[in-house]
Order: sequence, then structure tokens, then C-alpha cells
Amino acid sequence: MLARRITTYAIKRSFLKRSQQWHIRQRQMSTTTPLPNPPSSTHAAVLGGITTELDRIAPRIDLRADQIEILEGPSAFYDTLKNKIKQARKRIYLSTLYIGKSEHELVSCIRQALQQNKDLKVSILTDALRGTRETPEPSCASLLSPLAVDFPDQVEIRMYHTPNLTGLRKRFVPKRINEGWGLQHMKLYGIDDEVILSGANLSRDYFANRQDRYHMFSSKRVADYFARIHYTMCRISFLLEPRIPSGSYDLVWPRDNAAPSPLEDPKSYVTAATELFKPLIAASTSSQAPSSSQNTAFNTTIYPLFTLPRSLNNELPALQSLLSTPLPHGSSYLFTAGYFNPDPAITASLLAASSNLHASSDNRSDVLTTVVTASPWANGFYGSKGVSGMLPPAYTLLSRRFLHAANQTAPGAVTLREWRRGTVGLMDGWTYHAKGLWLTLPSSAASWAQKTGESAVAMPSPFPGPSVTIIGSSNYTVRSYNLDVEVGAIVVTTDAGLQERLRREEENLLQYSKVVTEEDLKGGERRVGWRVRAAMWIVRIVGGSL
Repeated sequence: MLARRITTYAIKRSFLKRSQQWHIRQRQMSTTTPLPNPPSSTHAAVLGGITTELDRIAPRIDLRADQIEILEGPSAFYDTLKNKIKQARKRIYLSTLYIGKSEHELVSCIRQALQQNKDLKVSILTDALRGTRETPEPSCASLLSPLAVDFPDQVEIRMYHTPNLTGLRKRFVPKRINEGWGLQHMKLYGIDDEVILSGANLSRDYFANRQDRYHMFSSKRVADYFARIHYTMCRISFLLEPRIPSGSYDLVWPRDNAAPSPLEDPKSYVTAATELFKPLIAASTSSQAPSSSQNTAFNTTIYPLFTLPRSLNNELPALQSLLSTPLPHGSSYLFTAGYFNPDPAITASLLAASSNLHASSDNRSDVLTTVVTASPWANGFYGSKGVSGMLPPAYTLLSRRFLHAANQTAPGAVTLREWRRGTVGLMDGWTYHAKGLWLTLPSSAASWAQKTGESAVAMPSPFPGPSVTIIGSSNYTVRSYNLDVEVGAIVVTTDAGLQERLRREEENLLQYSKVVTEEDLKGGERRVGWRVRAAMWIVRIVGGSL
């Protein structure tokens, strides 16, 4: 397929072969005394240092803050998506894990747009395992197949298949759990010159009662960039071909695909995929990314993030760089993941960022870290049958281990909050699927302390909310970096309006959360039995991941 094997950016992860202990990496630039109260120029220097480091890790796109809209909840996300699709003129590209098999209204919107505009092109990318799981019953694949039949020159349906599930493993691993070996997990919803980055899939609960995050970028440069990511992944994915007139379908590997089939030659597939994506995530240079002093119209920068399993990953080093930045006294991080099982490197970085390297005499850290995750009653697997029903208590065990590590290495510096809005499966019950990180500089950190009940030192600053956030599909887990295809972005802004909108986004998530302690997670109904522990061990042994 290729004349030579390229050199890949291998992810050196020796710690995965060791135990699951978390080690604190000492920051190179730290002192044992708190930093003095900084003037606003120091805040600018902090953000400048962050962008300088990120320029070495990821591509850079500058834009105005008013080109970013933060959608508040599932209904706003769904209504916006439908309205944008109906008004589409040139292109629609949708990358998602799956589209719910009963999402006829969404498909009808796409159909209406196609009928109104013969020049419109629609490209949909889902995961092959999740998209065909219910076959021969109704599925994502069977829902989308009629679009390819009725609009053969306008619509293309692609399905990514992981190279990690082949041969006997693919034959014998049950469909219900085979996604544990890797998925197409990107969420990109592009319409013309706009794109929504999110962690939400396209199904009823994500449109009604599953809390996630949704950032819409109204920028041709941003939409074009993520379109290249989408269409490149389509070039190395299966094509859905409808069977006419039976109404069924086949997944075929076109001859002009840019890689061999992952089911026939998984190693060559990964090599070819790496060569395709490597140029797309190349780090910016000074000539490619003018500073704000060169173009004052731009007050915000985004850094696209991408993960190709066991091959390319600029998200992890970008996140580690952000967490290792020396910060002014009173700064704060908010980190959230619905499925709380952070990669050991991220856990180490979170704890290092919050450790008492700058501790004051009362042993309290000057950098506050709050972690928000789903309570078991807000976990999407709550009440599920079989192995998947063990996942909520498994995440409880992982949360307890994290808190124990935090209490050992950064006493009092890390707070864990669990999000709950009713109970999954009951009337008005919601699930929690949000993920991301926010960095807030003082004195905005002081207002944060008031709303969360944590300590902070108020300092004068022009910052009304977070200056940095990460948005995207990643859950920041071992599987996110070793098994799943992920996409996202870091947003860095000096604009007070966008900072305020990011603050409101934080508050929207925090209003349904409460603090939990290590003791809260040990006994009673939170006690984790041996069956759950055994299931976690088995999944790890056979090569899967939570």
C-alpha cells in the first residue's frame, strides 16, 4: 500500500506497563512561597506563556471571541443543529459515534435540505461497531441507508472500524461490549462555514436530558480545518452501500481508500492513517500564527486537538503543558469527565498542579482544583443489565482511588463533586456526559470560591471568568488515548465577554453537583463488590478499557 513505512509519533507510555500508581511530576518553575499578587500584565504574561507552549504542540487558528457561541443545554444544541441543517447551502459534515436509530426527525431535516438544494453535499461518519450493533433490527446504519439510496450523488455514509478488534477477538467478543476495543468517538457537526464541537452524540437523550457541552464556531477557517479531519477519516473508513430493493446494506472497503482495511492488515492501516493525519496536526510556527499584537482584530485562539489510537496524540501533551504552567496565587482549575477514569499522566498532572509546591504555612495549596464527575445515578449505564451495569460502581471505585491519591499528595487542594439531576430512568432524571477543563486566573478565582465554598485569595484582575478551556469528545482516559479516535480544541481568550460566557457554562454544570469525600465513597450503597473489581480486571487483561 505504501512504498515505505513512515516514522510515527509513538506515544511512549511506559507507565501503562507499571502499576496504576500516580506519580507527581515536579514543576520545573516553582518556589516554596506563594507568588505575589500580580498586576494585569502578569496575567497577560501567563496567557502568553501558555500560547507559546501550545504553538509548539498543535496547530493554531486565531479568531474573534464573538465567533464562538456556547450553547447551554441539550434542547438548545438540538434546535441549533436542526436550524443550521435546514439552512445549509454547500456542505454538511457530521462525525459522531452514532445517530440514534429512531432519530427520524433529524434525518428528515437532512432530507429536506437535500431536496431544497441539489448542490448540497452531506457526509456522515459514525462508528461501525456502534452503528451496526442492533443489526438485523433497526440501527443507525439502517436509518441512514435510505439517504444514500435517494441521494446517491449528494450523500456519503462512512463507518470507521477500529484496527484493534480483528480475527478471533472480533468473532467472539459480544456486540454489547465490543466497543471496549476502540471507537470513532469524534463529535464534529459542520454546516457550511460553522462547526459545533461537542461531546454529545446524535440521539434522543443527548437532545433532551443528557448534560454535555456545545461550542459553535462561526469561522470558515475553523470549519474548514475540522472538515479536513472529518474527510480524511472518511477516506480510511468503510462505505455504507445500500442493498436495493431489500432495504439492507453492506459495509465495503472502496479500492480508492487511502489505507488497507483494518480488518485485513491492521498494522499497515495504522501506518497509513498516521501518515495522512500527521500533517494536519503539525504544530504552528511563528509565521503561521501571528500574535495578537500583529492583528488586534483577534482576541481568541483555538488549538485543535486530535488523537489517533496508539499513533498520534497532541491532546495529552497539550493538557500536560497547560497543567504544568506556573500560575498566579489564587488561580483555579475545573476538570470534568462524565466517565471518571483519567489517564495516569493526567491524574499526575492534576495532582501536581494542585500540590503544595506553592503551599502556604497552613498547608493549603494556592491553586484550587475542582473535579466534577457523574454520580452513579447520573451515569448513562445506571440500571443497565449485564456487564455494563457494573460500570457506575466501577467509576465509583476509580473516583475513590483518585481522592485517596489526592489526599496523600495534595491534602486539601482537590475537591471532588458529583453531578446529579434526578435519577436515570425515572421521570425528570438526567445523565451527565460533560467533559473538559477550565483555567481561571484571579480575581475571578475569588468569585469561584464563593460559589463552591472553597478558599481563594481575592486579587484585582480584569478577568471575569476562565481564560482557557478545553472542549471536545475526549474523556481523557487510557482508552481515549489508546483505543478511540478523538477530536477537540483548546480555547484561549483575553475577551471579557467570552470569559463571562465560560463562567456561566461552569455555573450551569456546578448547580447540580455536590462535594463528596473519600469516606462517602467507601460504605453503604457506594460499597464496590468483588464482582465489579473482577470485571474491571478481566476487561483490562483481554485488552479492553473503560
